[in-house]
Amino acid sequence: MLTYTGVHLDRISQTGHAVLFLHAFPLSSVMWVEQLGSMFQHRVAAIAPNIYGVEGSDTKEPWSFADYCDELAPLLGDLGIVRATVVGLSMGGYQAFELYRRYPGIVNSMVLCDTRAEADTPEALENRWAFIEAVTNNGPEEAYERMLPNVFAPGAAESNPLMAETFRSIIVHQSTQAITSAMRAIAERPDSTAMLDTITCPVTLVTGREDSLTPPSLARSMHNRITDSTLHILPGAGHLSNMEQPAAFNDLLLDHLGRTGELPEA
Repeated sequence: MLTYTGVHLDRISQTGHAVLFLHAFPLSSVMWVEQLGSMFQHRVAAIAPNIYGVEGSDTKEPWSFADYCDELAPLLGDLGIVRATVVGLSMGGYQAFELYRRYPGIVNSMVLCDTRAEADTPEALENRWAFIEAVTNNGPEEAYERMLPNVFAPGAAESNPLMAETFRSIIVHQSTQAITSAMRAIAERPDSTAMLDTITCPVTLVTGREDSLTPPSLARSMHNRITDSTLHILPGAGHLSNMEQPAAFNDLLLDHLGRTGELPEA
């Protein structure tokens, strides 16, 4: 069983549509609090699930993104969601690709944020296995210490200490197993670059201008290959653009919903 946070789920019976928020590593659905608030304000049904072992979701060891999507799809069906606007950030973007690969009929459109289609290089894989070993030995605090220098735009953590503390509290609240098994799923994910040319649903790409983990050049490359895509580079944001620039991010999401006909009339 996967746990989730949802808003306006009663509206699903009317439209069959919901926004599906897929969270980043090593975070949880809590990272989407500003976006869920925006969806609530605009009367849009939305669900933000938690991966295995996070916020009460069942544990699974090991697991893959295919496993996750095979459990996610029936959950959406049980809620009456027949088409979803899939919003995935970083690891959530990898899951969005897998969901489209396995269940394209569910994916009405996608918002791919601060992510990449490529599989890891040998150097990146080496870093991921080292991360797993370090967190296994030292616990969730190790994950926080390793992630913090890379996720935010320069000075963002200092200027927004509440955001930085939220980031830390989500990570250290998790178990070592939940973090390491998720990193293993990331390391073992398939390459999705060949799929880019086959994506036929509307796609919005959002990346922080200061994102050093998945820089804007990767978003531009995906934009060039996905036929029906729109690209936005958010100033003042690093890898967690939705947390660093929530108002601008929400505006882009609402614009996407408006263009795809999934935003209720005021």
